[in-house]
Amino acid sequence: CICLPLAPLQLTGVLDDCFCDVESIDVFNNFKIYPRIKKLTGKDYFRYYRVNLRRPCPFWPDDGHCSIKDCHVESCPEVRAPSEIADVTECEQVKELGAINSTLSNRSKQAFADWARHDDAQDNFCELDDETSPDSEYVDLLLNPERFTGYKGPSAWRVWNSIYEENCFKPRSVYRPLNPLAPSRGLCLEKRVFYRLISGLHSSINIHLCAEYLLDEGWSRSVWGPNPQEFRQRFDTAETKGEGTRRLKNLYFLYLIELRALYKVAPYFERAFINLYTGNLKEDGATKDLLLQVFNEIKSFPMHFDEKSMFAGHKIEAKILKEDFRLHFKNISRIMDCVGCSKCRLWGKLQTEGLGTALKILFSEKEIQKLPEHSPSKGFQLTRQEIVALINGFGRLSTSIHQLHSFRLLLDDNR
Repeated sequence: CICLPLAPLQLTGVLDDCFCDVESIDVFNNFKIYPRIKKLTGKDYFRYYRVNLRRPCPFWPDDGHCSIKDCHVESCPEVRAPSEIADVTECEQVKELGAINSTLSNRSKQAFADWARHDDAQDNFCELDDETSPDSEYVDLLLNPERFTGYKGPSAWRVWNSIYEENCFKPRSVYRPLNPLAPSRGLCLEKRVFYRLISGLHSSINIHLCAEYLLDEGWSRSVWGPNPQEFRQRFDTAETKGEGTRRLKNLYFLYLIELRALYKVAPYFERAFINLYTGNLKEDGATKDLLLQVFNEIKSFPMHFDEKSMFAGHKIEAKILKEDFRLHFKNISRIMDCVGCSKCRLWGKLQTEGLGTALKILFSEKEIQKLPEHSPSKGFQLTRQEIVALINGFGRLSTSIHQLHSFRLLLDDNR
């Protein structure tokens, strides 16, 4: 039960570092983007993600654990993929809390090998080992939803502290305001942007865990649902000494960054010869049509973030900044190997790669503009892995903002 009064969220008005307001983003996301992105991430092309969950932590001994049972990879009965998906009832029956279904049939592996022939990597912001390592596996994201697993304690804190503190930018960085009217807070451009991106990602993940919380672990079935008290502890102004509102604003900042990346990359996908290949031509066409619908909605948004203020500077400086960000996100992807819960690691790696891909797009605007209309080129390319991570990562942010609206209603009802 909820024993303490719940304060309303102090989240409204214009965001820092841009001229967008929270209310407009809420309406745009919850009514136009969220329903479409939810449907899109359920398509076969986007529901399978290739990931290496066996790679050891390179920074410290793995001492993490979950506080509820079976927060590790478990094999499930055979599940066929893409156009050959079988009934998953048996798999659902044996799947425990936090366990990941990663077993695939030989036919599935052949299908995925066929998919791989469509990939072409370049300028990757995250580790490529997950695409090429023999330890990598395809995971069905719909069977492994992001939710509370009980993973907490010193191990979890050490991962986030490493992400925040060990990815410092070089002292040569100089302060350049994103918005001349915004307070500088004494941080250089690169460090401030990087911090807001990571904080936004952290906030988004925490909202998912609060929205899909283990409410009852019964003998027959577990009950998952929103936990307003847990949300309050993470975001309430009084509970967080004023940090909760800033954390949520960073979520909106990250949403705008990835929204802008999707706006910029739309021409890449709008070319007729680009297909989202799974082997089912009818389904592939429907998937691309839905993706283009999402892009059309994104183009209608009137308050896009101006990334030129973030990546301003001479060509050489911009190239150095791009390399800095790329190296930092490669490092973060390695830190994610230190997460002691496999399901948490899965979603952490996916969302990190999604953000890294968004930054790759924003740094590659000129290359995208030069792409030929009717034929492939050796210029800007996205791999299947990057596309799946980009759309699912943005889908997680869209879901967070949608869930945030639900928590507002819950908090109001319990005042």
